[in-house]
This record gives sequence, structure tokens and C-alpha cells, in this order.
Amino acid sequence: MTGDAGAWSRLSVVTVTHDSADVVERCLRSVAAAHQVIVVDNASGDGTHERVRGSLPGAVLIENRTNIGFGNACNAGFARADTEFVLFLNPDAALRDGAAEALTAAADRYPEAALLAPRIVAPGGAPLVTHDAGLFARGDMPKGPGAAPEGDLCAWFLSGAALLVRKSILGTEPPFDPKLFLYFEDDDLCLRLRGQGHALVQVYDAVAEHDVGHATPPRAAITWRKFWHMAWSRLYIEAKYWGRGRARRTALKHLVRFAAKCMGNALALRPAKAWRDAARFAGTLSWIVGLRAVS
Repeated sequence: MTGDAGAWSRLSVVTVTHDSADVVERCLRSVAAAHQVIVVDNASGDGTHERVRGSLPGAVLIENRTNIGFGNACNAGFARADTEFVLFLNPDAALRDGAAEALTAAADRYPEAALLAPRIVAPGGAPLVTHDAGLFARGDMPKGPGAAPEGDLCAWFLSGAALLVRKSILGTEPPFDPKLFLYFEDDDLCLRLRGQGHALVQVYDAVAEHDVGHATPPRAAITWRKFWHMAWSRLYIEAKYWGRGRARRTALKHLVRFAAKCMGNALALRPAKAWRDAARFAGTLSWIVGLRAVS
């Protein structure tokens, strides 16, 4: 890891792991120069703890006995950070050289920005967009993908896969909604801070690679959990910002959609897709009847 020690001294890095042994070392190597690296582990059973200690002995390792969810684990790491900036970084993501310097320099250029993020790319270099545009599709939002900007961008959304938070903006307030167990934590934070008048800036000269979906190995139970929460959390956020009536209308449409997709995939002998859609259906129904997000 190379770079400006001054930039790294201003950063604490928080990453949340859950059976992330296969990917966490690359992530930690990319931020090893940070003043503080905090790994919050959600009850891994695959040797993640040993990989963390072996690759970065100086990291702060918080070992949760149970899986408390992504956002709550991030909040626990954030509370331990003692620098002016906190960088949330997924364990299946890594900063490219120069990203930390570019992010802190941009934070100095844009003091009104509460959140700053690098451009997120796949390992092959293709740009990634990871949010649900439907949550942000207000009437004054440009339609269509448009051309990728060749400079810094004042954004509607920044991905939580690699996200720099100005700690003074939040103070002791946790960045992520504790009612969310998994997914849409970053959408919520962006909506909340934009609503308070803060800017969100994507920094062109900072780049992070994200190998999407590899933070935890694929297993049937993990897949169910992910897609259940993907459906539940989406509706929770819509209700939080635009009212339960609108969210309920969306939920009823989703019930029909996911039920039809599940049956279609089952009949077409695509069991993996049918399983995902069944989980989405269950998460949607759970939100409708008022169940809380659970592990």
C-alpha cells in the first residue's frame, strides 16, 4: 500500500464481515495504511477472524456472537472510530491506489459534502450502479443513464460499498437505521442527509473495485436471507420517506410479480431463481403484515 500518510491518518476504515474469509484479506491490504481499521464480524464460522488477525494484526476486531445485521455492525464500528472521516468498505471491495488521497482532498474542496465516494467498478473495470433507482425517481431527476461524467459529481446516491462519511456531520448519531437488518442502508442514509441539505459527492479520481455478491459464500439459507431482506427493506424505506400508503401499493404489485416469477421459474426448472423469488415474496408479505426485519 502506497500513498500520502497525511491522508491515511485522517481515516478510520470500517468493514463488516460474515463468513468473508475468502475476500477480506484483499480488502484489508488496500486500506492497511489507515490510522484505524475496524472489522466488525457478525458471527463468522469460516475462519474470518484468523484471516483478519493474520493479514492486519493491528486491526480492531469486534466479534459479535450473533449476526446483528450489516447496518448495526457498521454503527458499532462507527462508534469506535476516532478520526474526522470514516470510510465504510465492503469486505469484497478494495480501494485502488490514490483513492484515499483523492477522497480526503475532495472532502477539503467540498466542505458542504457529508458523504463522498469513489467511483465503483467491477474487477474488470466496468462501472457499477447498485441502488434502486425507483426510490430516487422524482419528477426532477434526469431520465436514462446518460454519459458518465469525467469529473466530480454531486450525486443523488452513493453506494455503501465504499463510502466516506464526515464524522462531524453525524456526531454521535449512528449513520444507519437500526431497524434495517440488510440492504438499503445506504439509500436511507443518502435520502436522510440530502433531506437535511447536505451534499453527496462522487469523486472521479478515487476508484474502488467491488466484486459484488462475494462478501459471503452462496448458500441456500444465505440466499433466502438476502432476498427476503431486499424485499422487506425496500418497502420499509419507501414507507419511511413517502408514506405507508404508497409503500403498500408497491408491495401489492411486488406480491403479484414475485409470485408469478417464482411459479414461472419453478415450471421452467430454474430452482435457484424460484428460490430467490420465493424469498422476495415472503419478505414482501412479511412487511405487509407488519413483521420486523429479523436475522
